[in-house]
Amino acid sequence: MDITSRCTLGDPNKLPEGVPQPARMPYISDKHPRQTLEVINLLRKHRELCDVVLVVGAKKIYAHRVILSACSPYFRAMFTGELAESRQTEVVIRDIDERAMELLIDFAYTSQVTVEEGNVQTLLPAACLLQLAEIQEACCEFLKRQLDPSNCLGIRVLQHVRLPLLSPKFLVGTVGSDPLIKSDEECRDLVDEAKNYLLLPQERPLMQGPRTRPRKPIRCGEVLFAVGGWCSGDAISSVERYDPQTNEWRMVASMSKRRCGVGVSVLDDLLYAVGGHDGSSYLNSVERYDPKENKWTRVASMSTRRLGVAVAVLGGFLYAVGGSDGTSPLNTVKDSWSRILWSPNSYQLGVVPHIFNRSVNNIDTPFFFFLTLVERYNPQENRWHTVSPMGTRRKHLGCAVYQDMIYSVGGRDDTTELSSAERYNPRTNQWSPVVAMTSRRSGVGLAVVNGQLMAVGGFDGTTYLKTIEVYDPDANTWRLYGGMNYRRLGGGVGVIKMTHCESHIW
Repeated sequence: MDITSRCTLGDPNKLPEGVPQPARMPYISDKHPRQTLEVINLLRKHRELCDVVLVVGAKKIYAHRVILSACSPYFRAMFTGELAESRQTEVVIRDIDERAMELLIDFAYTSQVTVEEGNVQTLLPAACLLQLAEIQEACCEFLKRQLDPSNCLGIRVLQHVRLPLLSPKFLVGTVGSDPLIKSDEECRDLVDEAKNYLLLPQERPLMQGPRTRPRKPIRCGEVLFAVGGWCSGDAISSVERYDPQTNEWRMVASMSKRRCGVGVSVLDDLLYAVGGHDGSSYLNSVERYDPKENKWTRVASMSTRRLGVAVAVLGGFLYAVGGSDGTSPLNTVKDSWSRILWSPNSYQLGVVPHIFNRSVNNIDTPFFFFLTLVERYNPQENRWHTVSPMGTRRKHLGCAVYQDMIYSVGGRDDTTELSSAERYNPRTNQWSPVVAMTSRRSGVGLAVVNGQLMAVGGFDGTTYLKTIEVYDPDANTWRLYGGMNYRRLGGGVGVIKMTHCESHIW
């Protein structure tokens, strides 16, 4: 047997004993990343191989999509998702300073930026918009180093302080008498605003704003789960979770069944997936996910198969509402599969229940949606009541309780997919419009995670979506917030608090 044949009997890369080993020297270049960036930056400056132009105000910035996407989750979602910008050669970027954008694009190509007093106030919000965490940290560190009593007002700290919520004695005796505040006209105006709020209680409903809204404790450590849905022409069983602390989507254990149109809710920090459709049949099965064990377990099935079922938790029970069994729409409601509660109108595919705590009479009441119709169920009376209808006909919508109001977003009106949104105020029994999302989304998931309202996935009429949008109630705007690993239409969403994290205050 020659050397070659003997080598093949064992490790093909290892020669037998006694045979000299070939010389090897692994080499990793320290210069390569820097030199590569330098060449790509030269290409950008010469406008060579550029495939996108960013229009910021009157400025046009030539760039390469792959570089922007590699550095910024904002651009990655824009260029790899289903937004119109992914197909445009010129992209208009609004609400950002021209010079700040130039500095951040330079950073993407050079890994260098200079933060200084003249640019930090425009650079920081621009870095926040583009989700450049490293630059945000650099700007915050710069501000901390520069901060002292003589300049902190110039950095506009006071406008974010909730002065109207201070005690009158502290406002007048301490804040209003401070020499620095007395010497600044804008600061005096803020103090006067707070005084008016305290002196005119009957006018307070007309004086509401960010400075009059109390800070609320939020559940730090909440994570968002996206469950099942429809992707690439079939139902899927995959599940992924988003952790806001790391800004990452990660796959977790898949369900035992593929499920689109699945109802999802959380009870005792366990995630329930209820009913749905597996691509060939309607389902009545239910399974439960334990995040500590990363494991799904089958639990008791419903007596009725339900696609597009809506699920909510009330009084320690899971309520499964409406949907379709494949032969007809349903108007029955089941609580933990023990008794059936009949609703006169919640019988259409795409109803969405959510729990709203009405502290006035101390009754938890779930709300259900059918086109423009809204119903409220009182478990103590075992009765349904109709409340004010929505302003827009919707099915396959997303719904969540946020800041003591019920938000209804997206869906379809039997003609087209919708990007519009509205919210319901139970104190006035009125719906009011909210600014539209950036994308049309039917079959969208809506959830509140650590105090942020998130619209997840859906269908825009052409493409299944994996992008996420977050609503800013103060600015009344939606902004892109990265994307999932899978595109999902009709997937469920649920939020679980991970017990290893502590609560904190904004």
